[in-house]
Amino acid sequence: WRVYARTDRLHVKQYEEDKNLTVHVIVDSSSSMDFGGKITKFDYASMIGVGFSYLTMKDNEKFEFSTFSNDLYPYRARRGKKQMAVMVNHLNNMKVKGLSKFGKIMAHYKKLIHSKSMIIIISDFLYDLDQVEKGLSRFGGHQVKVIQVLDPRERNMDMEGTVKLHDSETSQVLKTFISRRMKEKYLNNLDHHIHEVRNICTTLGADFHSVTTDVPIFDTFYEILNK
Repeated sequence: WRVYARTDRLHVKQYEEDKNLTVHVIVDSSSSMDFGGKITKFDYASMIGVGFSYLTMKDNEKFEFSTFSNDLYPYRARRGKKQMAVMVNHLNNMKVKGLSKFGKIMAHYKKLIHSKSMIIIISDFLYDLDQVEKGLSRFGGHQVKVIQVLDPRERNMDMEGTVKLHDSETSQVLKTFISRRMKEKYLNNLDHHIHEVRNICTTLGADFHSVTTDVPIFDTFYEILNK
């Protein structure tokens, strides 16, 4: 319209639009994810991440796969199905360790994104809510999927009596008695935390899913895609 005002002739602006969408898969590999029976939270989160990576590769789009705890650990993916097998082997041999620094890592990762992207973040999201909000708010203007992975024992607290609780990230040990009242308080606090994470995602325009590792992985993956 500014050109029309100067020349009194109608013009159409033409440009090439980059329709390729880069998919960024970011999986929490801190010590808290090394929890579970046959399948740990990290195992389950990795399978979800690999599923998204495979679909992206199948559509001939580009994906970036990273894990994080104290620091960010990008996996240099290459094209081709053989590289997917190499990536799976890499994840199977990873040592899950360290303390998650979600806010710091998300701030760092934002600097690595240079085009319109879909960002898939998979973690247990057992962080302070302000850290969750600050971390996710970095990705305004992008499509964001937030996938919380919990073990059913965390979700349902099927423990009672005298127990020793071991903090996998700080190595602190707490000997305590879990009564029915304490169990109810824990479950209420966890439900509140999940609800608040969901609210943060809704406010920021991100999709939120909370899943547990006892659900078959294909059922979980289908549900996430279906929503």
